[in-house]
Amino acid sequence: MISAFFRHGSNAVLGAAIALVAIAFALKEISFSWTGALIGALVFFSSEYTTHRFLFHARPSKIGWVQKLQHRLHYDHHIDPPKLALLFLPVWFTVPVTILYFGVYYAIVHNVGLAASLMFGSLVALTYYEWVHYVAHIAFNPKTPFGKYVKKYHLWHHYKNEHLWYGVTNPSMDFVMGSYKNVDDVEKSTTVKEIWR
Repeated sequence: MISAFFRHGSNAVLGAAIALVAIAFALKEISFSWTGALIGALVFFSSEYTTHRFLFHARPSKIGWVQKLQHRLHYDHHIDPPKLALLFLPVWFTVPVTILYFGVYYAIVHNVGLAASLMFGSLVALTYYEWVHYVAHIAFNPKTPFGKYVKKYHLWHHYKNEHLWYGVTNPSMDFVMGSYKNVDDVEKSTTVKEIWR
């Protein structure tokens, strides 16, 4: 199960990046900030919802290559949710976005150690996101009540209604944004597989 996780998408690259940054912190090559790492994780968890809802579920572009990108990043995942090749973010997306995040963090804080700590928190959160997403789509029964709930909650988005339940690791932003509903009160969408049919 763990080896399959690291064979797909950008997960091995994420693991290696986290390890390298952690080694740099341990060797005191750059200073580490727990507060920065926590804020970086919170930034990711906030963007998890907004990216999923407003970017990955955006209307199909009229530009051909952009529409192909939309299909690879998310539309095709709705068509075949268990397919591992479509489940994870690809390296060619994750690496530039990570560099962009670091650049933004550095532009805001003007300190390499703090920017690296923010980035470290975001990378750990992204890896956790990919793991939770993976567990939601494979034949695995989580052991904890929260794990069972999160798996069920994410699968509602894929099999009940694609206009609700945009969070993957937690439903907090769905509550804030009004996209959390009682599953029994929601009609099954006819476009849950082909989200822009």
